[in-house]
Amino acid sequence: MTTPEWPEPDPEDELGLVALDYNLAPARIVSAYRQGIFPWPDAEAHRPIPWVCPPRRAILEFDSLHVPKSLRKAQRALGPRLRFTIDRDFEAVIRACAAAPRPGQGGTWIGPAMIAAYVEVHRLGHAHSIEAWEGDTLVGGLYGVSAAGVFTGESMFHRIGDASKLCVLHLIEHLRARGSTWIDIQQLTPHFAVLGAREIAREDFLVRLAAERAAGRVLFP
Repeated sequence: MTTPEWPEPDPEDELGLVALDYNLAPARIVSAYRQGIFPWPDAEAHRPIPWVCPPRRAILEFDSLHVPKSLRKAQRALGPRLRFTIDRDFEAVIRACAAAPRPGQGGTWIGPAMIAAYVEVHRLGHAHSIEAWEGDTLVGGLYGVSAAGVFTGESMFHRIGDASKLCVLHLIEHLRARGSTWIDIQQLTPHFAVLGAREIAREDFLVRLAAERAAGRVLFP
């Protein structure tokens, strides 16, 4: 797969804008993640898509993982009820993430074009999902991209409390077993801050990403 040249982000741009276009070709998506770049569309489907590499990047290092007492309690309570899988139903997960309520936001950035593109990226082996099931019912999940030896989380959803958070713990267990030590979460959210995530400078993130890319670690299946 050919990796096109991506320009350096403007250091003065608060989003770290690299490109602005409508091109969601799967090969372009994969090449972007390999360079630390990701698409950041808004809810307005007709607008061109910003491709960004933000000045500050949020990561969660597994050695810094903090599992609150409330989540440990949920893990004990829900553990016998839930079953966790990887890549069993990627499309159902991304569609559920698109439909998840987002208070204070005008809609979802996960529109039909994004869904179609990421489903194809999944088919190519670069996008992955974690699912939580209660019986045969999908009750939580997350998805993201692994294109350079690092998992980049994109979105989560839950239909019963804490199911998506337990998917995060299942993902970390899976990645740890394969030698990974951190995940890229793009933006620092209150939920991930509680888990121990932090922001680092873009320059530091890109150095970390280059090291993982060179290591050639295989995270899935």
